[in-house]
This record gives sequence, structure tokens and C-alpha cells, in this order.
Amino acid sequence: MRIDGLRIALFSGNYNMTVDGANKALNRLVEYLQRQGAEVRVYSPTVAQPAFEPKGTLVSLPSIAIPGRGEYHMPIGLSRTVRRDLDVFAPDVMHFSSPDFAARAAMRWARPRGIPMLASVHTRFETYPRYYRLGFLERPLEAWIRTFYRRCDALVTPSASMVEVLRAQRMNDDISLWERGVDRELFNPGRRDPAWRRAHGIADDEVAVGFLGRLVMEKGLDAFTATIAELRRRDVAHKLLVIGGGPARGWFEERLPGAVFAGFQQGADLGRAVAAMDVLFNPSDTETFGNVTLEAMACGVPVVAARATGSTSLIVDGENGTLARPGDIAGFADAIARYVADPALRAAHGRAGEERSRAYAWDAINQVVAETYLRLIGARRKRASA
Repeated sequence: MRIDGLRIALFSGNYNMTVDGANKALNRLVEYLQRQGAEVRVYSPTVAQPAFEPKGTLVSLPSIAIPGRGEYHMPIGLSRTVRRDLDVFAPDVMHFSSPDFAARAAMRWARPRGIPMLASVHTRFETYPRYYRLGFLERPLEAWIRTFYRRCDALVTPSASMVEVLRAQRMNDDISLWERGVDRELFNPGRRDPAWRRAHGIADDEVAVGFLGRLVMEKGLDAFTATIAELRRRDVAHKLLVIGGGPARGWFEERLPGAVFAGFQQGADLGRAVAAMDVLFNPSDTETFGNVTLEAMACGVPVVAARATGSTSLIVDGENGTLARPGDIAGFADAIARYVADPALRAAHGRAGEERSRAYAWDAINQVVAETYLRLIGARRKRASA
């Protein structure tokens, strides 16, 4: 069987409402599959003003806005219209990117029809409650997620470290890698623009420590601000550059006086902003891969990150960046202070990261998912014929 002519139903909780790593990866996958001749229908909540034009044919799911996080909607199930659409489309394979209520309803639709099901794991949802003082929900949420993933035929996830986590959590027995790529036209050392830095108040001789990503608490904003406070206590000279937007921006700005908030950037503007950094600081431990880490590496920027899923698959500690235990404020501060004090170290680790980033080409990476679809379809047909 070939990809050409394959019919794929992709379920997403947030396909183009916001610009984040998961959405960018899913849209790139759909664009690739369509180039190979596959037909993709994407089932997702929709809003009047999405963040970007989606790839593929988008079918709206019934949903409600998440309280306090209106930029996200929670899909609540399948309407009759959606079910009729699925019946007519008759997918060869189902792909779920979030273990939500609509995906569970779609799973119940697919099982009696013998349609194979793949889930891609983009984030560690079970860890989110700890960032909102609801840590007691972490174990029940993990169990709820497990019931979904174990009913899938296979899982794909972006990093080897996340494969290990999912196996330890007994989420599934068939787990493989779907890594992430980087657009080297947008992200490369040549994007660095001293004039842009100066226009944002960053002098040529200042070391810009950057944050890149959605401004939400689960991205480790508390660890970031605590580390910066420690650097200031030590009188480590630096400038802060924050790229991104989100509901926690006010909280972040209040705790980072004097920081440069460049806001949401995309395309060539994003590549220029990332290349303007001298060090990326990514303290998040909820990532399954860490697109922002890879983008910084491609720009020749060394990274200080939490020793957690995602980052450990990209960063070789002491070679192209530095890893510290999640929440280790002193460890983070030590690493950043070394980069601030040693331009040669920054340059060496930046070059090593840029070289490592060359292995991440999108088409080869997305082909892995297509081959997984074909493998699952073939296995299901073989069992049916037996």
C-alpha cells in the first residue's frame, strides 16, 4: 500500500487556534501527506479568528472555551454532522493528537469499523496540574490518559526520552519516534541582526538571555523568574529578551523589570529574534521535544535547559548546551553565568548546536509517521483476513 490515496482523519484539540510547537508540527505533517497524494481531514474546534491558515480540510468540532484560557477550546464530542462527515470520508486510519472527549468519541466510532488508530503525544498533560497548585490531580489524570493511549494501536512521540517515559507509565507497547524538524531557511546564524538588537535596547556588548515560547505557567515561568532573580543577586550582567505571548505575560513582566518583551513573532521575524539571543534559557519540564530548543540550536545559540524529556534528546550536556535538574535555580544560574562570562564557550557550544540541528529535516521525519500509518493498516488487514 502507498501513501498516495490514503485517507487520514486527524483529530486535534487546537489545530490552528494558537501558534505552538504541536500545531506547527501537525500542520507540517498534513502539508507533507497531501504532497504525497494522501487526503487528510482535520477535526478540531475552530474560532472566528484563528492564529494562522490551516493545512488540509478542517471540520469544526463542538467545543467550549477553557475557563481562564480562552485561547484554547475543549472539544466535547462528535456532533451528528461530524459523524456523517466521518461516514462519508471513510478514513483508512485515525490519528489523535490529544486524549480529549472528542478523540474518545471518535475512538468509539472507529473501533467497530476496524479502523487502526495512532496517537501522537505532544506534551505531558499529566504534569500541568502541578503548575496551578492542583498537584493531587496528577495521578488520576495520568490514569485517565492511560485508558486512552492503551486503546490505540500505536503511539508516536518526538523524543527518545519521552518514549522511555511513556513505556514507564505503561501507556502502550508500540511506541516510536516522530521527531521534529527545523526550517533552516528561517533559523540559521545568518539571521542575527545587530541593528534589530540595538532597536530593542540590547547593546552589542550585552549578553542577551532569551525566553522563547508561549507565556503560560507550565513553560516553567516560575523557575525562569527565580533564576533571573538569582543572577541579579550575583550581579551577573545580562539583558533579557522574551519572545512570545500568552495569558501569563502580565505576571512575567511584573517579575522581570527591564526585560525586552518582543512579543509574538513568526516567519523570518521569528528567526531574526531567536538569532538575536546569546543564550536560550528553557526551564520547562513539560516538553516532549522542545521545538524552541532546536530553533535556537539552528541559529547557533547555546541552550540552558531542564534535564527533562525533550531537552535531553537534543542537548549534549557540555557540548552544545547545559542541562540542570528541573527546578534547580542555582544550577540554572551557574550555567547561564558561565556563558555570560565566556564568549568562547558560547561560540563553541553554539557551533556544536548548529551542526547537530542539521540532522532534523522535516520530510524525512514526517515520512516516519506515514510509514507507521501504512504498517498499522497492513497489520489490521492481515488480522482481518486471518
